[in-house]
Amino acid sequence: MKGSLRWFCVAVCMVELAACGSGGRSAGDDGGGGGDDGGIDADSGDIPPVPPASCFGLPATCGASNNDSCCSSPQVVGGMYYRSYDSAGDPSSGNMDNPATVSSLRLDKYEATVRRFRTFVQAGMGTQSSPPPAGAGAHAKIGGSGWDASWNTKLVANTGALIAAVKCNASYQTWTDTPGANEDRPMSCLTWYEAMAFCAWDGGYLPTEAEWNYAATGGDQQRAYPWSSPPAPLTVDASHASYNDGTNCVGDGMPGCAVTDLVPVGTKPAGDGRWGQSDLAGNVAEWTLDWQSVYPNPCTDCADLTTASDRVTRGGNFGVSTFYMRTISRSPLAPANRSAGVGVRCARAL
Repeated sequence: MKGSLRWFCVAVCMVELAACGSGGRSAGDDGGGGGDDGGIDADSGDIPPVPPASCFGLPATCGASNNDSCCSSPQVVGGMYYRSYDSAGDPSSGNMDNPATVSSLRLDKYEATVRRFRTFVQAGMGTQSSPPPAGAGAHAKIGGSGWDASWNTKLVANTGALIAAVKCNASYQTWTDTPGANEDRPMSCLTWYEAMAFCAWDGGYLPTEAEWNYAATGGDQQRAYPWSSPPAPLTVDASHASYNDGTNCVGDGMPGCAVTDLVPVGTKPAGDGRWGQSDLAGNVAEWTLDWQSVYPNPCTDCADLTTASDRVTRGGNFGVSTFYMRTISRSPLAPANRSAGVGVRCARAL
């Protein structure tokens, strides 16, 4: 009961903020409000996005200049594209057998940071003591995509257990029990269930694999890497992303691999995608909503919700080769697994 009440209180606060027109537009918003309309564009009816719960009261410390809101969520303009296909024209480029249509959405500019996840933990969320309400975090266009109460048992028992669990790798975990140098690094060591719970609490949802892939490949541009413009070249270096070049992890510019190769989010802007999202390749791989299986066809705002053994992660991480950062690459991971190379980025309705 207490857990449900806490989730309810967060929802009420967010609704009240939206009703009062509080909170500015996220970075990347093409619309504009003004005058005495409470921030609503009189022509488009566009309503400013509600500030995510994880950034209430937090400083703007993300991005290349460390002055952007860590909850910036640019709009991704929808359209049709081909899943797991790119324009590089090499043997890994995939094929055009899996078209998909994706509606416009907002996709967070940054991977969820340790600082943002700390607010989730401090609020007592994401445990069996305070699970998401049934149906929370649903995709508005996909029935049955919200939180399933049967997943409550997949969460750890309480906040103390969660804090212990996210310290999954002494060498590379980004979580620290007290705030320190890792606050703007991507949060890692999350299970799929914790990632889902975080995005639901934060006012968003886990992006579908089709949505994530669409944003990374630049939609109909079919980019080989998120930054590939023109879309075919396979140019990649340490200015674009944090990955392993076969000898070293290149994120921090130092020999070897260390937690510092999980770089603060957005600090490699040369790697930003078409709509402004950072770190869609490298740093940490990111959970998506889908189970990993054969792509569902046809696909209009689709997701594979048929239970399989693994969920889909996308984007590669600081410790893998450039192939896994290609937009054609999808990687399976059991939803209860934790990895220092896997985190989350939330999606949001317009």
